[in-house]
Amino acid sequence: MSRLSRFSTLLVLFLLSFGLSACGGGGGASTDVPQPANPVGAAVETTLEAADYTVAAGDRLRINVFRHEDLSGEFELDGRGNFSMPLIGQVSANGLSSTELETRIEDMLKDGYLVDPQVSIEVLTYRPFYILGEVNSPGSYEYSNGMTVLNGVALAGGFTYRADQNDIILQRGSANAPKVAVSVTTAIAPGDVVTVGERYF
Repeated sequence: MSRLSRFSTLLVLFLLSFGLSACGGGGGASTDVPQPANPVGAAVETTLEAADYTVAAGDRLRINVFRHEDLSGEFELDGRGNFSMPLIGQVSANGLSSTELETRIEDMLKDGYLVDPQVSIEVLTYRPFYILGEVNSPGSYEYSNGMTVLNGVALAGGFTYRADQNDIILQRGSANAPKVAVSVTTAIAPGDVVTVGERYF
């Protein structure tokens, strides 16, 4: 074998050896994939924050009927989530989103009153939320957009010295709704009931 051929062979073997070493990682490189600290809790919080707001008792709405100022105005939902409008009378709104309520009012106005009604709805005042348990001033508080559990605690005078900040339960919708464990960064909605637990050590 000539010197050139022998050199070429050694060069190929060297390159193959180097490539295999790089691919195999030599046992030094970590293949661990970082995992979220609490994937279950993260999923719960995403669900809560993404929940579609529905109107209910205590909400105050601004309803505009296009080109009909006499039908437009501000309306507050009563204890059953109903209110009355000119022409169509009582409207049941409890549990409907703004879009669903717009459609309901339009359908009622089409029924013998207007040809092509166009309705838009704005929530002027949200129903209160409630914060209970180990806070200094438990009770109901006015809701504003973008509130979190921590904002609610601040309105309620802060945590008591017995509060367990890792034991916070949120209930949404009704007295029969499921209770969900949340954190201080969880977004809250009007009507929510937040309960801060007590620590025992």
